[in-house]
Amino acid sequence: MTTSISLSRRSLFGAAAAGALATPFVMNRAAFAQSEPKADGMTSPAGKTNSFKIGTFNVTVISDGIRIGEKPEETFGTNQTPEAVGELLKANFLPTDKFVNGFSPTLIDTGSDVVLFDTGLGEGGRQAGAGRLLEGISAAGYTPDQVGVVVITHMHGDHIGGLMEGGAPTFRNARYVAGQTEFDFWKDEARVGTPAEGGHKGVLKNVAPLAEKTTFIGDGADVVPGITAMAAFGHSPGHMIFKIESEGQGLVLTADTANHFVLSLQRPDWEVKFDMDKAQAAAARKKVFDMVATDRLPFVGYHMPFPAVGFIERIDQGYRFVPETYQFEI
Repeated sequence: MTTSISLSRRSLFGAAAAGALATPFVMNRAAFAQSEPKADGMTSPAGKTNSFKIGTFNVTVISDGIRIGEKPEETFGTNQTPEAVGELLKANFLPTDKFVNGFSPTLIDTGSDVVLFDTGLGEGGRQAGAGRLLEGISAAGYTPDQVGVVVITHMHGDHIGGLMEGGAPTFRNARYVAGQTEFDFWKDEARVGTPAEGGHKGVLKNVAPLAEKTTFIGDGADVVPGITAMAAFGHSPGHMIFKIESEGQGLVLTADTANHFVLSLQRPDWEVKFDMDKAQAAAARKKVFDMVATDRLPFVGYHMPFPAVGFIERIDQGYRFVPETYQFEI
């Protein structure tokens, strides 16, 4: 049995439909290792990957690590009562005192380009059991030198931490793509002395040294043929998502538009601690996941439960995350 997934919309915010396209989308999973929790809540899923095809593109989602957090109500639904957050978690068979946060960069081999989206926590996360991107790249059959394009969806530390290793570029043959708005915000010296100062320092350390090799883009820019950037600001000032299309097949990389598969999706209006503009982030969640639901597209969410790929169904006040299981394997 094969399942057809079509990409019928070229713009997030109301552009003309691209038409009904129906080429089979086939997924072939490969998860290599189970992980054991560390004392500080991090886990180390060495070489854990999820591989599938979008048209002729080979897509591999890689687990950079998993963090177990305490007190979900202090991160999600911060404009709600702790009881409301706990009730929603309990209704979804989840513990009310802890939550799991995964980090999942994506590697796409188009046949012409090997494109990496985000770089995980890198050296800084390794002591805590994360920073496993390079192991996953190896497990998928690639080397860092084969990565030709590195795309940064936004410049929070868990996305740019793997850009540098030992003070040198991790992906020495790559060119880089990042949002202009995002870079301009984080590099600005006005961040010094504000809550964004730590992020500013991280960008100066990991991103600024690569600026001469970076193409800074805006909404609608093409990364390589078949990969298009789309603005979804709010989580960060220049947060971007990306639409993938090959032979009529579609996929959306939603990055951090949603940070939890229940709390962010079933209640998209609930505020999230790490969303820098909370109202704008909520509006972006609705626009992005309305598109994903309407077009019945698979998506990769950076913080969704690994293997981080699924679909969206509209329910009640928001959306239900439907993880991929076996539907693309038979």
